Amino acid sequence: MLKSYPRTGPFPDRTELGYLPLCGYAALGDGRSVALSGADGSIDWWCVPNLDSPPMFDRLLAEQNGGCFLIAPTEPFTTKRGYRDGSNVHETVFTTASGRAVLTESLNTGPGGRLPWCELARRIEGLEGRVEFTVRLRFSTRADSICPYLSRNDNAMTFHAGEVLGLFRHTTGVEILSEEDEGIEARFCVEAGQREIVAIIAGQNEPLVVAKMEEIDRRIDVSDKEWREWSAEIGYDGLFAPEVMRSALALKFLLYSPTGAIAAAATTSLPEGIGNHKNYDYRYAWVRDASYTIKAFLRIGAMSEAKAAFTWLIHRLEEHGTHVCYQLNGALVEPVQEIDLPGYRDSRPVVRGNQAAKQLQLGVYGDLFETAARFVAAGHIIDPHSAEVLAGIADTCADAWRRKDAGIWELNELEHYTMSKISAWQGMARAAELAAGGHLPATCQPRWERTRDRIAAWIDAHCWCEERQSYLFYPGSDAFDASLALAVRFGFDGRDRLEKTIRAIDRHLSAGAFHYRYSGVESDEGCFLACSFWHCEALALLGHRDEAETRFRAILAGLDRGSGIFSEMIDPSDGTFLGNMPQGLTHLALIQTAATLSGNGI
Repeated sequence: MLKSYPRTGPFPDRTELGYLPLCGYAALGDGRSVALSGADGSIDWWCVPNLDSPPMFDRLLAEQNGGCFLIAPTEPFTTKRGYRDGSNVHETVFTTASGRAVLTESLNTGPGGRLPWCELARRIEGLEGRVEFTVRLRFSTRADSICPYLSRNDNAMTFHAGEVLGLFRHTTGVEILSEEDEGIEARFCVEAGQREIVAIIAGQNEPLVVAKMEEIDRRIDVSDKEWREWSAEIGYDGLFAPEVMRSALALKFLLYSPTGAIAAAATTSLPEGIGNHKNYDYRYAWVRDASYTIKAFLRIGAMSEAKAAFTWLIHRLEEHGTHVCYQLNGALVEPVQEIDLPGYRDSRPVVRGNQAAKQLQLGVYGDLFETAARFVAAGHIIDPHSAEVLAGIADTCADAWRRKDAGIWELNELEHYTMSKISAWQGMARAAELAAGGHLPATCQPRWERTRDRIAAWIDAHCWCEERQSYLFYPGSDAFDASLALAVRFGFDGRDRLEKTIRAIDRHLSAGAFHYRYSGVESDEGCFLACSFWHCEALALLGHRDEAETRFRAILAGLDRGSGIFSEMIDPSDGTFLGNMPQGLTHLALIQTAATLSGNGI
């Protein structure tokens, strides 16, 4: 049964364009890794065994010679594709002149959850007529730093890609044409009622189970059942329920189940502007993104995920102190390393690591304490040890708020960014409220309250521009910052100044339904999708609900060009997706805004 977001092709032709547009990719996940499957049947990104491992398939960043796993008809075709309802199992219906067939794809799980190996399963079933398929498997050389090879033993043919050991498995109807170190080529045909299965089983420096094809095939349906059972537990019954469900399922891709960490996105180096230098590795857990995602999970009733992520976050803060982001295994983020790959659409650099890890961002304090406040507001308990950790961080915020920082947008220029000060205010306000409610030690509550009031007075004195009738990017600037829309949800200020600020952001930063992050970035990046959702939510909270819903629908219409997996940014001129994906901030902002429009608290 197809699906939440069916789209009919032909999709843009990779051979004609030289690349596949990002909207042409769907994501597959198993709680540990994420693969991106293209509308033309090519899986072009998969890091094995973990979401932040080096990629085994990297055609996404090296179109001509990167690793990929292609299954496609040998004839010209059109497609209709989308996820099964309530599931992260994805289907693509190929239609050719000679017939129709459906490709069902899954990163498989078992009845007990994530498998102890990676299992990428692809089932092809004939629907009408007869369709011939070609199969091509090519492994990444990781910018020529490894040399993949095949080897055979008494039990199976295996492939080796660095520390990854894997098996290419298939049913008997698949004919192997070539089996070389450089890759594997095969073909098969399906008629109505026939099915063939191809799959990859892989792991890193570990023994592998040679699963039977019947078991792999069955686990596609087991995985679908597991996803649907998870979806059925989601406690959301408001407006835009299909879109909220799809975004909730997308966020599940980014929850790294071995630790509870939440990745910002599943990819690295997808450009924020084609041909520009704004390429970053988002396969890490940002305090900001994790905090927002936890709140989104709480809002839709995904309590297990919210608790796991909140616990992980507190443990990292205790272990390492307050940092902007952490590795998914809990370690600190490594320095940025450039990798010699062409990049998506020849946009360099391709990088591993992230420079934000060393920055001071006052926003982490507001994000963290807002998350704790939402956790408590949902009726849950903060244990005494975690409360002591949080109280220590509140004291740190009370000392640090006067400093210049890199801001929410992680800029190299240190300034007294207005949004950073509002976030510090938010941190102090929520910490004081938690202490008043008995959730944090109350020893320093009076200090936190006085600091909260000092920050508010400083913002009013330095960040408001009477001439522009708006809070500006930072004192003394003429620039606007779209993230200030979040101040409405945070409860900062009264209605008047924030209302004027929201309208100023609209005048200066909007492009149709979408918004740029801040003044001056129009020439080198797209519109930041989360900003547009934040703006809609702010309008609704300020009492303009009908206007907010109209704008929300316009955003959704502008994004309706794939299977429901969204990137970080969009080119407002032609709808091109830009930046890493699936982008957690985009999906969680959609959830938050839909819930607010439904009157479902904040």
